[in-house]
Amino acid sequence: DSCCSGDVSTSNRTVSVCFQVYMACQSMLIVLVGSTPEYRIEQQDGVPPGQQELLQRVVFTEDIDTIVTEWFLVKQQAYKVSLAGSLFFAGLLVGNIVFGPLSDRIGRRPVYLTGLFFEVVFGYVTAFAPSYEVFAVSRLLVGLMNGGIGLVCFVLTQEYVGKSYWAMTGTLTSMSFAVGIALFGALGYFIQPWRNLATAANSSGVLFFLLSVTLPESPRWLYSQGQTRQAEEVLRYMALRNGNAANNLMLQRVGAAKPGNHVNKGAGVLQLVIHPVLRLRTMVLMYVWYACSLVYYGLTLGASDTSGSRYVNVAMYGLVELPAYPLCIYFINKHWAGRRKSMASFLCLAGSACLCTMFIPENTGTLLSVTSLALLGKLMVSAAFNIAYVYTSELYPTVIRNAGLGVCSMSCRVGGILAPFVPSMRALHTSLPFTVFCLSGLSAGCLGLLLPETLNGPTAETLEELSSPTHSRVLESKVTQRSGQEN
Repeated sequence: DSCCSGDVSTSNRTVSVCFQVYMACQSMLIVLVGSTPEYRIEQQDGVPPGQQELLQRVVFTEDIDTIVTEWFLVKQQAYKVSLAGSLFFAGLLVGNIVFGPLSDRIGRRPVYLTGLFFEVVFGYVTAFAPSYEVFAVSRLLVGLMNGGIGLVCFVLTQEYVGKSYWAMTGTLTSMSFAVGIALFGALGYFIQPWRNLATAANSSGVLFFLLSVTLPESPRWLYSQGQTRQAEEVLRYMALRNGNAANNLMLQRVGAAKPGNHVNKGAGVLQLVIHPVLRLRTMVLMYVWYACSLVYYGLTLGASDTSGSRYVNVAMYGLVELPAYPLCIYFINKHWAGRRKSMASFLCLAGSACLCTMFIPENTGTLLSVTSLALLGKLMVSAAFNIAYVYTSELYPTVIRNAGLGVCSMSCRVGGILAPFVPSMRALHTSLPFTVFCLSGLSAGCLGLLLPETLNGPTAETLEELSSPTHSRVLESKVTQRSGQEN
């Protein structure tokens, strides 16, 4: 901690955390560049209603420039806007699967820099796409890079600092993503032609790439690969820049496993299905992560469809997340709330907020409106999403924690892929998108109550500990003891 705390680690952390602003701009790009303005279809007597004639009769009455106005993505072609958004999230799914193991093999820094370079390149392809097909493919490739380097960047940020700072850096990462959404809304207000907006949003990636070139490799990764000398050099460099004397710094392996103690024996993704305890937890957590992603991104991507200025709405959907993080930190550490009840309550509150939108007229002109209730739902689901990440890490034993998080992350991306299509269901009925969000939030909150509480309890290291009755009794006694002390 002493070597990795100071000016150098702060600058490294700042570059990595602020990179989330660029990621947020790429994630939310389709919200503004895919906005559908007001339009009318001029009827022509004697002309058959073929597709070409229909497109020629579309007249946009709102003066904005988006991919919808350029390629006439209305009526039968309207699905292409949602498809482009889903392709981005499909790329995130593949990127998470590919880039994580790759960074474990060849290093965090080269994977991060290579992915960021190609994301910037594909981002400019998006901005100058000559056709919708090129635009859609570029969004898939941007999502592929974004999902991969987002995961690697998060790990790299954590590994630059001591373990006592991990909670702080993780929270800052989530908060900077929310700030990025708000900044993108402001950027869209001042730069409205969609090609100019895409270029401006992507250009920040060039700045972050140039700043990231100076980042060192993760000392933890170097140490894990047996490159002890290189890891020591990185730590000495950090210590020197931080004003700490580290001339005699030497790394030693601590707590080596005893011969014959194979804690990883039998651990693997298949155990998530075979093991009776893990099977139930995985099924519930997969649905919780799916619902969190569907509601979170569905509400955010539908910001431009709600009443009021689309740019203000996008900014508000980002800023409303900021209170969620201190809220969830407060509740999850209270014995009367804990992880399980807090996550379930926030999900149910998000679903209830979406339910209430069905009974409020679109334009009430009062504080209680569809937009305000949707923002409340976004606040609640943001808190639940943040808790789900912490809670999931504690529910899985150490030997299978990465596998569990990986499966939940894949389920999360499935929700993200479906999310762009939910706001478009307004064409069938105005309240249908919020009905989907309501049912998803309420059902996930109720299912979350099936999970055990982990507050102040021991974390299982092996599968044997998870199945041990002693572990369950210790967990229950720890929670009860803590509850009695606080009372």
